[in-house]
Amino acid sequence: MELVSVSVGFPLDKVSVMADRLVYIFALLALGFIRLLPLSVCFILGQAVGALLWLILPGYRRLARENLSVAFSGEMSPAAIRSLTFKHFTTLGANVASAIKIPTLSQKEIERIAQIENLEAIRQNIAKGRPVLLAINHIGNWELYAQLVFQVPEAHFGTVYQALHNKLVDDLVNSDRRRLGVQTFDRKAGFQGALALLREPGILGVLVDQHAGNSGVWTPFFNRLCSTSPLSATLAIRTNAAVIPAAIYTTGFSRWRVVLSPEVPWSAENPEQLTLDINKALEKQIRVSPADWFWVHNRWKTPLPKFLINEAKRGIYQPSTEPDPAPFRIVVRSPNWLGDAVMAIPAVRAFKLGRPDARVAVLCQKKLAGLWQRVGDVDEVIAIESGESFFATAGKLRGQFEAAVLLPNSLRSALEVWLAGIPRRVGYAGHSRSAFLNQIITPRKKISTPPLHHADRYWHIASRCGAEAMPSAVSLWKPTAKERVIGICPGAEYGPAKRWPAYKFRTLVQQVNEQVDCSWVILGTAADSTIAREISNGLPNVTDLTGKTTLGELMDLLARLSGLLTNDTGTMHLADFIGTPLVAIFGSTEPILTGPRSPRSKVIRQKVECSPCFLRECPIDFRCMEEIPMEQVVAAVLDFKKNPRRRN
Repeated sequence: MELVSVSVGFPLDKVSVMADRLVYIFALLALGFIRLLPLSVCFILGQAVGALLWLILPGYRRLARENLSVAFSGEMSPAAIRSLTFKHFTTLGANVASAIKIPTLSQKEIERIAQIENLEAIRQNIAKGRPVLLAINHIGNWELYAQLVFQVPEAHFGTVYQALHNKLVDDLVNSDRRRLGVQTFDRKAGFQGALALLREPGILGVLVDQHAGNSGVWTPFFNRLCSTSPLSATLAIRTNAAVIPAAIYTTGFSRWRVVLSPEVPWSAENPEQLTLDINKALEKQIRVSPADWFWVHNRWKTPLPKFLINEAKRGIYQPSTEPDPAPFRIVVRSPNWLGDAVMAIPAVRAFKLGRPDARVAVLCQKKLAGLWQRVGDVDEVIAIESGESFFATAGKLRGQFEAAVLLPNSLRSALEVWLAGIPRRVGYAGHSRSAFLNQIITPRKKISTPPLHHADRYWHIASRCGAEAMPSAVSLWKPTAKERVIGICPGAEYGPAKRWPAYKFRTLVQQVNEQVDCSWVILGTAADSTIAREISNGLPNVTDLTGKTTLGELMDLLARLSGLLTNDTGTMHLADFIGTPLVAIFGSTEPILTGPRSPRSKVIRQKVECSPCFLRECPIDFRCMEEIPMEQVVAAVLDFKKNPRRRN
């Protein structure tokens, strides 16, 4: 395949090679300049550069501050964390500049600037013929690790590293280590060389403080789950190596302390525990000198796209003996219609069930708060008041969540979470909102009919975030009524085209009354009161509750009904979710898209040539509703008697 050329006429591979060479030349010049300076000047220069980077790189400044907040939330004030963030940048700059200078120093000079503590931990194991795995990290002047090669000359020393994309710069970075006698093993090339070195026995340094992506074990670090590489545990168990955590602390002006911690005990039967214990040891090391660690690395990175980690490749290791991890906070923006919100419940529950540390809040219109407050897997409900601006809504969310999931497709919902600064923002594209999302869900391809149900459309969002199986339906309320009560929901907020005529409902009530001893309740909003009066007028066993129940009271009532006769409404979806037996009458809309899904729910429709039209009002003769056979509806309602709601 021919490579596409850039505008100046060079093939892309040649441009890449030229760019790599330019970067290499710049790195070589910078390295050469720094190495001409005294170590003390390098240290001061590094501090100054670190302060400058703190000033001009707000993204990294924010990342370091957020990471410090994760680690020390509740232990440090916001002011102390801001101060530590600045100190970290200056300390990091000083250590990087000094690390460049270190390879030019003699052993006597290095002995004057760096002390090594507990070296016997390595020597004793090597003397016994046992290899040593050093759990190293990015604390302090980490290039001093290479100097350990001179402290235990009887054993070979090596390190596992991640090769840089630029091979020229990669060779430049590793040349000093190799010159000292440190063997370097590119992790992408496999680990046979590293295993062979350990079995000599030798000493191998393995970085343990980097995010491990999809290949890691999810285990706590500073009491928050993060992806941790199992490599150290795997190599140690395969070679019976002693695991010794090491750290390098900045103790003063161009002065450092190399500390070898006590050996970490392990069992071959539980390698995940060793991975966790290495994390614990690293946490202790960081607490000794917090400014020294590499806080500008996103250690608690949220996986993309699957941040629901229950089905992660290497799983989650959170022993019951450990405290519960800090929550991973997710806010889900609810649809604005009651029926749509009910259809979204399985997807919302999936976010709670998708990882053990999930804390799920639902952001919804105030009228739907009662619904979400009764869904057991929802930890918090944040209500949007009538007339509330999206700036005000964003203010309620700011600084509270790691991820936001948008179920509605509106531009406003995307603006709210973007203004709130929530790091992960998930949803379908559309309505000119793509720029405000950073995880866009691609709709499922329409490969066959029937079209996708709305509930499945919401579920698709959850599945793309890592949910593996739709949660089973749950009944959240236990019916207590002994009397047979049948509900009627004759309204439909969308428009009259979705409403079975009031006289039809009245006729049905009269016919059922002749065959069954029961009572009726009419449900709906205050706007449905006129329809309710048409149905109930003169019928003593019919109670009109339209406009008289809160959403929570409606849910409790639905749980006690023997059955519900309803149009295509939000109440229909609510009853379907609760498990109330129902008969739903459809006309202008399509039950394949928005119909009830419980096996205890039945849809009645009269398919005519113009349905579904999805219009609010019928422009002709309303035949889709008028032609529904009364006897069919009566039979379905009478069936509530044969299959009464199960009593607990």
